[in-house]
Amino acid sequence: MSQDNHVRTFLGGSTEGTIVENVTTRRLGENDVFIKTTHSGLCGTDEHFLHGHQALGHEGVGVVKRICSSVTSVKVGDRVGFGFIRRVCGKCDNCISAPLLCAAASVWACLTNNGIRPSDRVGVVGIGGLGHLAIKLAAALGYNVVALSGSEKKQKEALEFRASEFYRFPSTQGGVRIKPVKHLLLCGSSDVDYASLLVVDTNGVIYHISVTLEPTPIPLVPFGQKGIRIQGCFITSRRNLQELLEFAARHDIKPTIVTFPLTKNGLEEAFEELRAGSIRYRAVLEHRAL
Repeated sequence: MSQDNHVRTFLGGSTEGTIVENVTTRRLGENDVFIKTTHSGLCGTDEHFLHGHQALGHEGVGVVKRICSSVTSVKVGDRVGFGFIRRVCGKCDNCISAPLLCAAASVWACLTNNGIRPSDRVGVVGIGGLGHLAIKLAAALGYNVVALSGSEKKQKEALEFRASEFYRFPSTQGGVRIKPVKHLLLCGSSDVDYASLLVVDTNGVIYHISVTLEPTPIPLVPFGQKGIRIQGCFITSRRNLQELLEFAARHDIKPTIVTFPLTKNGLEEAFEELRAGSIRYRAVLEHRAL
């Protein structure tokens, strides 16, 4: 997004599903901040926004260019991060969650808010933009991380990210038995065959972090017999996000990224590579004129 003579432009989706440069005329309110974006993450969630009239690349970093009368937490010139913006009441405990980042925030909240213990086996299905961060964070938290991927080519990197074990999943190796995991994070394709997830231990939990708008059938009998639960994942709160940033800085945890110019052509190229599955592992749009 940019601002010149009070005109605010952004690259967004459209009804036709094409990327267009749009202008917003919304005036800033007393609690608002204007941020000029310098870098922005892109992920599969943006595919859902491509047919909507909203900005694409929803995990941003930028520089504060203007603050309004009631803003006290930042000043002009500060470099800040931002994510999804949702309207909130500003009064309840959950309202510390107004600005949210996405990938790392999603897995961090899942890993830290659900009673996972250091001795637990934590499985991560899908080693992509979400999954590689889940492995790095879970390992740093002291969990026994089991990486599960349909591509054996990702084994070396998964172990470098500090996974304790790697398995081709669903297995085509014949006879390979995976010791059950207590917690399973679904970070890959949102089109999940739940019948293949019986690698989860008795009374274990499945966390569906990747997004789908389609119905997903669940095999109730085997899940019920084992007491397996499916847990929703609140992305994160502002407090939780601050803890994440401090933890990542302390443990030198960084996403593995590929950069693209923050332009219409750059965004289109990033989408093409995202759909082809060739990004290792997070796409970042970068304002290269800086």
